[in-house]
Amino acid sequence: MRADVDLVVPVKALDRAKSRLVDARLDRPALALAFALDTIAAALPAVRGVLAVTSDPAVVAELRALGVESAAGPEGLNESLRFGFGVLRSRDPASVVGALQADLPALRTADLAAALAAARGRAFCPDRQGTGTTLLLSTPGGELDPAFGVGSAAAHAASGAMPLLGPWPSLRHDVDTAEDLRLAAELGLGPRTAATAAPVGR
Repeated sequence: MRADVDLVVPVKALDRAKSRLVDARLDRPALALAFALDTIAAALPAVRGVLAVTSDPAVVAELRALGVESAAGPEGLNESLRFGFGVLRSRDPASVVGALQADLPALRTADLAAALAAARGRAFCPDRQGTGTTLLLSTPGGELDPAFGVGSAAAHAASGAMPLLGPWPSLRHDVDTAEDLRLAAELGLGPRTAATAAPVGR
């Protein structure tokens, strides 16, 4: 557990989330919520705290039940991350602040903890394709400088962040498509996602 790390997790409004999950049998809003809750539940034991940035009341209510703080922020992924970073940095000027994507339904606490332990300075974890980013960490007291979006791994590397490439597959398996979900299921889905996605496997 990294007692000096706080994470920002942006959660999009459920009715607009996961538009690329096109399988007609999938309930996209329910899956997006399950992804976020499983991701955050797995992350909590590895860090000091988690702040979710979301304006969706259903997400806020579920997070409250988990004991997770949330705050309404601006639209846009990087804007939400900058907002959450500012909230956390104002509380502890010397901490490490991380941005964690909310669509890691197979995330294992041990994988996140191992990546956090390996981080030296500003760092990022690329997704399984090597082009996106699932985790971005500031230096202690430093800036986050998020550049999420298409080609974010290259953008974060170009900005000086060091890649985290160790054996933590569940941290690299974000889910945008039905095929991504199938691959994440091979690693083992979190309980909420497994229950929500169960009809697809029948």
